[in-house]
Amino acid sequence: MKPIIAVTANYEDDVASLKHAYTDSVRNAGGLPLAVPFGLDEDDVRRLCASADGLLLTGGPDVDPDYYGEEPLPVLGKVTPERDRLEVLLARTFAAAGKPIFAICRGEQVLNVALGGSLYQDIGTEAATLQHSQKAPRSHLSHRVRAEEGSLIERIAGASSFKVNSFHHQAVKRPAPGMRISAKSEDGVVEAIESETHRFVLGVQWHPEDTAATDGVSRKLFEAFVDACRS
Repeated sequence: MKPIIAVTANYEDDVASLKHAYTDSVRNAGGLPLAVPFGLDEDDVRRLCASADGLLLTGGPDVDPDYYGEEPLPVLGKVTPERDRLEVLLARTFAAAGKPIFAICRGEQVLNVALGGSLYQDIGTEAATLQHSQKAPRSHLSHRVRAEEGSLIERIAGASSFKVNSFHHQAVKRPAPGMRISAKSEDGVVEAIESETHRFVLGVQWHPEDTAATDGVSRKLFEAFVDACRS
């Protein structure tokens, strides 16, 4: 039986949307994607968590820095309060239940702040020296990341160094308690975090949904996530 994967949507001007690359990647890996509607309360989220086998946190706009105790800087982009509220609640609920979580780009940032970590509001002015918002197509692998030895991301990728695409200006600053940094780019920007205690709670800063059809590492990430949701 296919595991049910709760997938978060984008939310703008009272319209929810979900890029097909996310659902295609889940389906191709053997999962059944289920788009999460907006407006859910805590009880709704608990019931969803009980029914779903895993959570996919997707990409999107910036996270409100109030979640990690900072005031907004001039470089902060657009924030979506309702999406922040719901995804933070989802991340905390699924993590507390021990359910697998795969978090992509903004999703990694949401996961980190939901569990008590912080972000760089803009890596271009605070941390980065490489181009992290590429000017190439989304399917292009832009820069290299290096995974920590023995990490979950290294085991899934089958390599300690590989290339990824890149479309972000925020990134993990301080990892949440219980989360470890498991991959970085060559300029030291955090590219992956993973739980030290959960079976499968993994965040990546790139967009493997856009390269899963052609890149082996991206495909393996979705396959490993869906496999974790089966057990």
